Amino acid sequence: MYRLSQIWRTSTVRLTATFILIFVLFAILLLAFITWQSSVQIQRQQTDDIDREIRQLQRIESNQGIRALAFAVDRFSSRPGPGVYYLGDAAGQYLLGNVTQIPVEALRDPGVYSFDYQPANPVQDDGGDDERPPRPGFAVVRSVQLDNGMVLVVGRDVVERRGYSAIIVQSFLVGVIGIILFSVVAGGITARRVLRRIDTIRDTSTKIMSGNLSERVPITRRNDEFDGLATNLNAMLDRIEQLLQGLKEVTDNVAHDLKTPLTRLRNQAEAALRDGASDQSRQKALETTIAESDRLIQTFNALLMIARAEAGAPSGALADVDVSAVVADVAELYGPVAEDEGITIETAITPDVHLHGNRELIGQAMVNLLENAVKYAKPLAGPAGRIAVGLRQADGRVIIEVADNGPGIPLEDRKRVIERFVRLDASRTETGSGLGLSLVDAVTRLHGGTFSIEDNAPGVRAVMDLPGAA
Repeated sequence: MYRLSQIWRTSTVRLTATFILIFVLFAILLLAFITWQSSVQIQRQQTDDIDREIRQLQRIESNQGIRALAFAVDRFSSRPGPGVYYLGDAAGQYLLGNVTQIPVEALRDPGVYSFDYQPANPVQDDGGDDERPPRPGFAVVRSVQLDNGMVLVVGRDVVERRGYSAIIVQSFLVGVIGIILFSVVAGGITARRVLRRIDTIRDTSTKIMSGNLSERVPITRRNDEFDGLATNLNAMLDRIEQLLQGLKEVTDNVAHDLKTPLTRLRNQAEAALRDGASDQSRQKALETTIAESDRLIQTFNALLMIARAEAGAPSGALADVDVSAVVADVAELYGPVAEDEGITIETAITPDVHLHGNRELIGQAMVNLLENAVKYAKPLAGPAGRIAVGLRQADGRVIIEVADNGPGIPLEDRKRVIERFVRLDASRTETGSGLGLSLVDAVTRLHGGTFSIEDNAPGVRAVMDLPGAA
């Protein structure tokens, strides 16, 4: 379990806290704008109502006279609501209205004013006939001087508006507190869920580092980004486990296959140094030592070339290669070798086929395929050996085929012979290290293609499927 300080140091919690802060600030600004805009709209509506009533009363005074004006002011004053009305004479003395006291400056200088006031009309108690004095109020008014010199004051009591604004502010504060609490809870839950998934990956990696390579990251059914990451990690772990297993097998095979020639080298050298050995026997021992050394060097060169191809770093830069010329040259080179073995090489090469690749590695792959074919294309019985070398294009792909009519390879061994140092029992009598087809496979994968071994009925067909030139 994470302690609080440990949790706060995690990037997940800090990122969640940042998003919470941004969300809360945005919500506060939005609520503040709504509160301010609501108050402004209410105030604007009251100001418009005051101006409309003043114009209406001015028209009544202008068209119907003072008596009609007094009647209208009295009628407006008797209506329930927040309206404030005052009609005074030319000196400003009270004549009509629901307010008897108006500041002197409002009567002397027409304009907009706000002030505390005491309503003139008593308020009747609910459910009874008793009257009680009205409560004090606060008004925003506009005063105007009529054409006949009288003073008219019309306004609105804003106490109710202030109460409404207070309710909005209170709701705003409650909403802000609720948003903060909700954000903190939701952020905590989200951060904990993310940390739990990360803990799972960390625990799995710890077990793998301790030596248990079979451990894998658990995958849920949510199909979220963590499941995608876990799937990729598991695929990577599978590949690493395969590579380590392959490395172990390669190490074992190298130790096994090199032990015999090294032992022969030592025995030949010991025999040459033995007392009484003739010059002829010593010369033969040296020749054998050179031959064995050449085979060892050839094995290590093949290993280096495979490693270089699998690392994606060929000896030269990739360029446009006339693969038709490469295949034709290698087939022509091995023609005399095949004839000495009583084998015929037939070619069916499409001219002027190009691809983007490394000429040296493609040529080496062809050499390995033809060497294998010459070694194993001898039928057990029946007609003479025959090797068919083909090159063709199909759907933008370059297909290179080397087929023979030899004894073939069992179906269950066709994938295994591509591995390093793998030699079938039937080929143990032939010279070689079991790296030829491994190099062909590595070169094919370097060029983005696939290498397969198929049945030729009888014999084997080795197929390199490569992407053509763009």
